[in-house]
Amino acid sequence: METIKKYFPLSFGIKSVVDLVIKIIIYLVISAIVGVLINVLSHIPVINLLTGLAGALLELYILIGIILAVLDFFKIIK
Repeated sequence: METIKKYFPLSFGIKSVVDLVIKIIIYLVISAIVGVLINVLSHIPVINLLTGLAGALLELYILIGIILAVLDFFKIIK
């Protein structure tokens, strides 16, 4: 569990619904900012494959982070 907390520090320590919503919004804003950056870089032919892979990994990280935040809020994981 400590390893998960090390890689997803934003997903833990949620005490109220407001904290949960704020952390989800932070994840979504980070995703949008990096998504725009990846979109700009994807127009370069050589970097297109790398940006696609980075985008997929980012989306997976954001999804796992949001799921962990919700699970921590409902005390399903400790």
